[in-house]
Amino acid sequence: MSGSLVFQDYVSFINKKYILNKNIKEEQIQPSSLDLSLSEECYEIKHSFLPFNSKVRNKLNDLIIKKINLNKEFIFRRNKTYIVRLNERLNLDNNIFGHCNPKSTTGRLDIFCRSIVDYAEEYEKIPNNYQGEIFLEITSKSFDIALKSGNCLNQLRLVKNKHIYLSDKQLINFNKKEIISSLKKNNIKIDNGIKLSVDLSSSNIIAYVAKKNAPILRFSKIKLHKIKDFWNIIKNKNKKLVIEKNKFYILKSKEKVIIPSNLAGEMIPYDTGIGDFRVHYAGFFDPGFGLSNGSFAVLEVKTNEVPFLLEDGQTIARIKYEKLNKNSNIVYGKDIKSNYQNQGLKLSKHFK
Repeated sequence: MSGSLVFQDYVSFINKKYILNKNIKEEQIQPSSLDLSLSEECYEIKHSFLPFNSKVRNKLNDLIIKKINLNKEFIFRRNKTYIVRLNERLNLDNNIFGHCNPKSTTGRLDIFCRSIVDYAEEYEKIPNNYQGEIFLEITSKSFDIALKSGNCLNQLRLVKNKHIYLSDKQLINFNKKEIISSLKKNNIKIDNGIKLSVDLSSSNIIAYVAKKNAPILRFSKIKLHKIKDFWNIIKNKNKKLVIEKNKFYILKSKEKVIIPSNLAGEMIPYDTGIGDFRVHYAGFFDPGFGLSNGSFAVLEVKTNEVPFLLEDGQTIARIKYEKLNKNSNIVYGKDIKSNYQNQGLKLSKHFK
């Protein structure tokens, strides 16, 4: 059947060698996506590129500043660009294509990363029946980050035949039967997906903003880092917040989000129609996210052009819903030790 693949499909694809990585870990397989892992092969490069007329490796020869071995932890310096071969190779057929996105943890650290494949004309796209290597271009924008082979910064969602996105009319009808937002059914905003608004009304913390001169963040170390070393706290001031140029903010939505077990979600990362800023690097929501009580969406916000005034309740992002090719036998949540189920305004898993 057409639609996004699910947990048992990824298991099957690994067994059938459609996805190749002899050391792949079970925890990399998510309900409707696959975490991709860094190999030891890394290069600092002069600038970004797309290999629209060749293999990635053929383009690299003229761009390499130095070669790096990620078998040992290496510090990725702010605003320098690196490219890493991923451990996973693809050997697809039967009308399978895909799309990559940074993981939620990666987005919350302002690590700008995007996948590149051979003969790619666009970042993040896995062509139909692609066979070959995947590389990840990485630029950490806010922190110096220590990374090593095996770390997972991005994820892959594979699709059979075509995406089957729910139209606004289908979403409205679906929401009458099964709740997909914490808002009352008559108040839910649906326009090219579900609209999310920003919450600036908390009596406590409304946002975090990344510090300019933070220490090195060690990506492999969970719940180790002190929040005060990396983030400034912003408290409520008249339910407004000016997003300053080139600063990175963590906020949350007013609405709680629910992704039913037979659907997957994707945050639309940038929409000039709702303001000159970028929202949410990480795009994928697996089936089961927010089930039962719902989970707030954490929003990673930045403007590169001019300061932008946000007000409480302002629309800031959209989520598209799409059908799975079948029900997943695994859903997002505590059974697979998911990090962000039932979250509030939450930083990445690296902070105590």
